Amino acid sequence: MPLEEKSSAPVPCAADLSFDAAQALLAAGAVPLGTERVPLRKAGRRVLAEPVVAAFDSPRRDTAAMDGVAVREADLADGTRRLAVAGAAYPGAPFTGTAEGAAVRVTTGAALPAGTDRVVPVELLAQADGCVLLPERLPDKRHVRPRASDFAAGAPVLAAGRILDPRALVVAAAADAAEVVVWRRPRVHVIASGDELVPPGQAGAGDGLLPDSLSEALQLLVRQWGGQPGGATRVPDDAGAITAAAQAALADCDILVMAGGASRGERDLARAGLKPMGLETDFAGVAMKPGKPVWHGRVGAKQVLGLPGNPTAAMTVARLFLVPLLTALEGRGFAAGLDWQPMPLAAGAEAGGSREAFLCAARTSGGVTILDRQSAASQAMLGLADLLVRRPAGAPALAAGERVEALRF
Repeated sequence: MPLEEKSSAPVPCAADLSFDAAQALLAAGAVPLGTERVPLRKAGRRVLAEPVVAAFDSPRRDTAAMDGVAVREADLADGTRRLAVAGAAYPGAPFTGTAEGAAVRVTTGAALPAGTDRVVPVELLAQADGCVLLPERLPDKRHVRPRASDFAAGAPVLAAGRILDPRALVVAAAADAAEVVVWRRPRVHVIASGDELVPPGQAGAGDGLLPDSLSEALQLLVRQWGGQPGGATRVPDDAGAITAAAQAALADCDILVMAGGASRGERDLARAGLKPMGLETDFAGVAMKPGKPVWHGRVGAKQVLGLPGNPTAAMTVARLFLVPLLTALEGRGFAAGLDWQPMPLAAGAEAGGSREAFLCAARTSGGVTILDRQSAASQAMLGLADLLVRRPAGAPALAAGERVEALRF
């Protein structure tokens, strides 16, 4: 492995790199990871890499759309309304006899007997001596689902890029797809660095200890957005420990998330710990608040995203950078992770500062409410926020009812 950080161009810093420019750099190298064929029973929430094609017509024959009797229109042309019952047809048990001059009892979904072309609903029928009596005036609707009226054999029923949600799984199963080709899910490992970090429940053992509040949250975020959590590791503020943990993690992940150690202090060692592995940095620092220390790079083909250690800043950056990276690598596209929507403010918003801001907010009946006391280190605020509001640098103050760009947090 090279011993020094490689880069073919100067690494942009926060002084000259906008949020949009950082996003463009991240998106440029975010391509799907490759495909795999999986059984349909394990394909839920995966993203199709190839269309699902129908194996046969649906329905495979003209089919009854109602319970009743199947008849031939030609047998009724002379006004006949009394027909003997020749048999019955059910889904999976078709009638194989002749229906000429007779009626055949059918249930919804049964294949129509050969030659029949109309179903008379059961509620319109009367019974008499083994025969059925049809109404004098037949309904205009024939209550027949024609062959291939849903889809035809060889037709694509689900397009590539479709998420296999419950509705899509119905369609894939109806097309008789036992397996589907999907994009591989990115596997993500989290390394949280800090001498003070201990597992939740153990921080009371010392005044200088803090619960690791990010590792489990980041893994859940990965799972929610289609990635595969690959575990989490806590390490002290030591470059050698970071190197060892990163080497182990990168052997079995596609994205390494470094939580903490992202600023420029003497104990911010995340990038220094990855230098011996040949880290190539795309950017380090973005003109945004919170999240200025965010950085991104690569070790070989593996993506590395550096988050600030402050909880709200880290979760904000993860939502804005990790989520679209996940959606791009799993075949949904980078933009799928950043669905900004204009929403009205429930109360006014202050003018923007010198950096673009991403503010914790809550959806209320009156619109968007930007939460008070925005702080990169806050954790309680995360329990109230379900939106991020984007405020450009220098943006004017806004009144209630005016619209802001908001993103589901």
